[in-house]
Amino acid sequence: MSVHRVFSRDVLRIDAAAEVERITAAIREQVTRTLRRRGAVLGLSGGVDSSVCAALCVRALGAERVFGLFLPERESSPEALDLGRLTAETLGIEAALEDIEPVLEAAGCYRRRDAAIRRVVPEYGEGWRAKLVIPPVSESSGYALSFLVVESPEGEQRKARLTSEAFLGVVAATNFKQRTRKMLEYYHADRLVYAVAGTPNRLEYDQGFFVKSGDGAADLKPIAHLYKTQVYQLAEYLGVPETIRARPPTTDTYSLAQSQEEFFFALPYDQMDLCLYGHERDVPPEDVARATGLQTEQILRVYRDIQSKRRAAAYLLAPPLLVPAVDASASPPS
Repeated sequence: MSVHRVFSRDVLRIDAAAEVERITAAIREQVTRTLRRRGAVLGLSGGVDSSVCAALCVRALGAERVFGLFLPERESSPEALDLGRLTAETLGIEAALEDIEPVLEAAGCYRRRDAAIRRVVPEYGEGWRAKLVIPPVSESSGYALSFLVVESPEGEQRKARLTSEAFLGVVAATNFKQRTRKMLEYYHADRLVYAVAGTPNRLEYDQGFFVKSGDGAADLKPIAHLYKTQVYQLAEYLGVPETIRARPPTTDTYSLAQSQEEFFFALPYDQMDLCLYGHERDVPPEDVARATGLQTEQILRVYRDIQSKRRAAAYLLAPPLLVPAVDASASPPS
């Protein structure tokens, strides 16, 4: 007689101790043997993902061989810097602050972004703030289209529809932030002969929630196989400070405060994790609906969105194309 397994949040439970041992063994092998580097560099955003990655690197390599970076700019949350410093202090690792605002200013990040916003909000200027958002799945009946939220210097907020040109201009300019941060991570990695550790979790990696050659670039990605829910389990086991574990995931990219579901996922991470898990294993939508507290039709919309984002992520994950393929290990012609 077959046993029916009820789909529930428990499917994402893991043995944290065993997983930490597995990941730290992999980090040691990848950094010291495969990559032949002395240690690891990573950005510390004050979030749970970077904090867990830093803790794993310390366990694998030792605190003296892990270097953290704080990479704020003028629109960063002060709380993010404080929490990043808390991570470094808790782990006992060396860290440095690199203010990326001058680089962004020189590259025209803010100027280009604001010009794109003015295509739909002509009065947007000094003292204004903005963010891109998508509607939650409970309010969406089709594809989730981003719209702009702006706030005047007087604190009045309003929404505006974005043209394709304005949307792409805002995103392209904002991507300077992630690419500048990665440039500095590799600067420090080069001078120390360290590897760059990336911090995406499975949800972000699978769905393309990263910038190509920006936060998507790294030499190793220790938690890319873990759902965000599981990252929080490791965080508790590893002793990541409660203030970091209790902070809701944010993008810390736009001048207005913004959650990750507001910008990209349309659902809180715990529900998105279950939807992605169910989608990967062909779990009936009605079962996922019961576990998440959503409607079956909403789960079907999330499933379609997962497929759509995966198609877009294929470009982000693709290596450079060659004509023809080159075997770098082959002997040169005599």
